[in-house]
Amino acid sequence: MSRFDEDVIIVGSGFGGSVAALRLVEKGYRVRVYEAGRRFEDDDFAKTNWNLRRYLWAPALGCFGVQRLHRLPHVMILAGAGVGGGSLNYANTLYQPGPAFFTDAQWAQITDWQSELEPHYATAKRMLGVVDTYPHTGPIERIMAGAAEDLGVGETFRHAPVGVFLGTPGVRVPDPYFGGEGPDRTGCTLCGNCMVGCRVGAKNTLMKNYLPLAEQRGAVIEPLRTVTEVRQLPQGGFSVTTVRTGAWLRRDRRTVTAAQVVLAAGTWGTQQLLHRMKHSGALPNVSDALGRLTRTNSEALDGAVAVRVPESLELARGLAITTSFHVDERTHVENVRYGPGSNLMGMLATALVPGDRRLGARLAALLGTVLRAPVRQLRLGSLRRWSERGVIALVMQTADNSLTLSLRRRFGRMTLTSAQGHGEPNPTYLPQAHAAAGAIAARITAESGVPAEARGSWPEVFGIPLTAHFLGGAVISADPARGVIDPEHRVWGHPGLSIVDGSAVPANPGVNPSLTITALAERALALWPRHGEPDQRPARD
Repeated sequence: MSRFDEDVIIVGSGFGGSVAALRLVEKGYRVRVYEAGRRFEDDDFAKTNWNLRRYLWAPALGCFGVQRLHRLPHVMILAGAGVGGGSLNYANTLYQPGPAFFTDAQWAQITDWQSELEPHYATAKRMLGVVDTYPHTGPIERIMAGAAEDLGVGETFRHAPVGVFLGTPGVRVPDPYFGGEGPDRTGCTLCGNCMVGCRVGAKNTLMKNYLPLAEQRGAVIEPLRTVTEVRQLPQGGFSVTTVRTGAWLRRDRRTVTAAQVVLAAGTWGTQQLLHRMKHSGALPNVSDALGRLTRTNSEALDGAVAVRVPESLELARGLAITTSFHVDERTHVENVRYGPGSNLMGMLATALVPGDRRLGARLAALLGTVLRAPVRQLRLGSLRRWSERGVIALVMQTADNSLTLSLRRRFGRMTLTSAQGHGEPNPTYLPQAHAAAGAIAARITAESGVPAEARGSWPEVFGIPLTAHFLGGAVISADPARGVIDPEHRVWGHPGLSIVDGSAVPANPGVNPSLTITALAERALALWPRHGEPDQRPARD
């Protein structure tokens, strides 16, 4: 009889946590997964992102949706929430990074990562049901191809690899992926609301593959439980304390023990927990490198919008992301869309201003733009049919820039803060993003016959970029002086504690990182021994 309540406790159920749940229960471990968010069935997702209680994550206010927003001095972060983590609201876009990612100096000396991860990328693609090339061409796809041509990079344009069951639109069929073990699926209707939550049942979220398979094999998933402490026990193993998510009173505090713990709460959640546990002494040996090499994927979110477009243009019809091109060798641009009616995120948009000026000059430029054409700017900024009138440009880079995160006391609580870190300064704006937005605007004009305008975001006006891909801070390293986890994803100084989420990623991939997080987790879990068998992983101090 084990002296622990569980063999393994997993904190978080996103791309890393879901892999850990399935692979460990397959290897005979007793597995319990704690997830701060709620469990969603297809019909539980918001119809549009105006349904704040089902879309936004603000549990103290009774909002238990899929979209988290976090704010640091140097970046605003868009993240996911719920059983299935970021897969619930990501854009189901599954690229592999280019060679620069695998040869980054932080980890290149450890192994040939590109060749070592290749079989695990293949497994991840099979599990996530990747369609290598989005098969449809509509107005947005033509606009993006034309923008690439206008920028002189037409040869880099491509249709995206996506994790969606395309099937016959709206037709439900038995599981087409796992020999009938998975849930029934419905063919994609191209409604455009992938990032609000797929009510159709076409999107290959983690609740359609890893997690239901893990539960069938005995893994237990507890939603709406927030982990507040992970403590190394003197006799070995860990205690894990949770409370009821969002509770002001009757927090239902519980503590269980486990021989091993896997942290997979996403970069924000895992970093915050590790920083607090190191500060409190619950995990005193966590490397002082914690928080370093926190990455934003060097991202910007700009775009283009028209006052109106013909209804026949259907810019909001299709998957959330369907195409991309490279402005230059390190800058990748993707189109992003929300479906009809999902106009909430338009509140972040405003006129595009020169990002290389001081705040006062940026505000003056914004005011000047409004005063020169107040009626036009008012109409461009209208949220009415916003998702149907334009294209968001998600711009990512492989640039070597980073932040360093640490704890600070704010309003009586210890929370995360940021400073510029290793490499180039984390950019406050990207000129390549402005160029791409301008080219996209010109092509919307050509496609619709209505003048369109490049647009930026309010956070960018104030020198705070947006990122949907917050990474790093507890990265893979050859020794504890340079990172938090070893090449097998074990936390230096705390045997039995592992990390398999975006916080382990050591460099900016320059593409959507979900496939890479999944592949890294597949590799890490493939190295675990079966329960009760000798551990063949190299011993590291």
